[in-house]
Amino acid sequence: MKRVGVTDTTLRDAHQSLLATRMRTEDMLPVVGKLDQAGFYALEVWGGATFDACLRYLGEDPWERLRQIRARVRHTPLMMLLRGQNLVGYRHYPDDVVQAFVRLAVKNGVDILRVFDALNDLRNLRTAVAAAKEAGAHVQGTVVYTKSPVHTCRELVETALELAEMGADSICLKDMAGLLIPGEADQLVRALKEKVSLPLEIHAHYTSGLASMAYLKAIEAGADVVDTAVSTLALGTSQPPTESLAAALAGTEWEPELDLGLVAEVAEHFRVVRRKYQEYDVGTVVDAAVLRYQIPGGMISNFTAQLAQQKALDKLPQVLEEVERVREELGYPPLVTPSSQVVGAQAVLNVLGGERYKLVANEVKAYLRGFYGQPPGPVSEAVRRKVVGDEGAIACRPADLLPPGLEPARREVAAYLETEEDLLSYVLFPPQAKKFLQERLAARTQVDYCLLEAAENEGGGYPAP
Repeated sequence: MKRVGVTDTTLRDAHQSLLATRMRTEDMLPVVGKLDQAGFYALEVWGGATFDACLRYLGEDPWERLRQIRARVRHTPLMMLLRGQNLVGYRHYPDDVVQAFVRLAVKNGVDILRVFDALNDLRNLRTAVAAAKEAGAHVQGTVVYTKSPVHTCRELVETALELAEMGADSICLKDMAGLLIPGEADQLVRALKEKVSLPLEIHAHYTSGLASMAYLKAIEAGADVVDTAVSTLALGTSQPPTESLAAALAGTEWEPELDLGLVAEVAEHFRVVRRKYQEYDVGTVVDAAVLRYQIPGGMISNFTAQLAQQKALDKLPQVLEEVERVREELGYPPLVTPSSQVVGAQAVLNVLGGERYKLVANEVKAYLRGFYGQPPGPVSEAVRRKVVGDEGAIACRPADLLPPGLEPARREVAAYLETEEDLLSYVLFPPQAKKFLQERLAARTQVDYCLLEAAENEGGGYPAP
């Protein structure tokens, strides 16, 4: 019997997709032990936008979140999402930064690193993959799935083969926009399993309403693991619900070995917790328009907010149409972080600017110069000339042009550093991390002062450590 494995995304992608990544660690910890005991293949708990959100919005140390979860999970591997040379940020970082970050992620509790590059440019994964292997972690090489004339079944299988040759321990097919239809899931999984002798995991979002059907066909075709979230943080732009998948597979050879009683308890916990985040909650409506525009739900939410600020919400349909044009002109990059921001920002500028490419985002200039990597398809030469003139694109791996980043950063914030993890936080998100480190130091100084004052009032001097 080949039971399918299930990775739970509740503590990372589910709330990132539905609640703008605002869930606090304190709302996760009460049920982490139950998730650990429920029989999941892995728990995705870190990476993606959670690192940024901890520092930018929550005043939390993302490393401490990982440590607290790790301390409560004894049976289930912990997974993180890593954007290759982008790590958990939005630009390429030097190799010394990538190597240190990966080493510390594993040291603090990550077992599986799901590593991807937005353009499927595997040059941007080599340093992270090598560092993870050296640290003893499981490397899940990721094929980013999208639809375009250049993203064929053959091309995606070849990408998976290259990842296997690079040293990946398993393969993930990542469908970030919910575009994978059941028939294609069957065809693609069969092709991958025929050519690549590694476990295959399927990650999809429910945005279009197709993901559960695609999962069933993928499992029947030989997929080994699928990603789900507990029902109260599933659907919409999140993943399919765990309980529904388990019910669909009950009595079949693929029935997952899950303790659905524990899953139900976790779901009830998050049903209550979700109410706390209503101001960020995007709901669970199916958006079939994604099948045309290929735009992830979070990206549409960003467009809505940006246009509302500009009092131009009526132009949203034009922006969605413009995304299609810009994406084609830029060589069909998959719309996943950070390439989704590149395409999306330019689409908005093209519509609001009154003339296409009259105003150009700096990220688009960098993209056309090759600083994000090799575009999947040919770039419009007319657009390239208009934006960067005769300047050609770099031919090397973008990170080859970056000087080491750790030591210069260490000198900048030496006064606030307590650990190497603090240094990595600062390198990745300088303003946000510096503010966090300064406030932490101020808070601890205040505590020390209060202890000293209390001891002096009692006549006993400073208390012994």
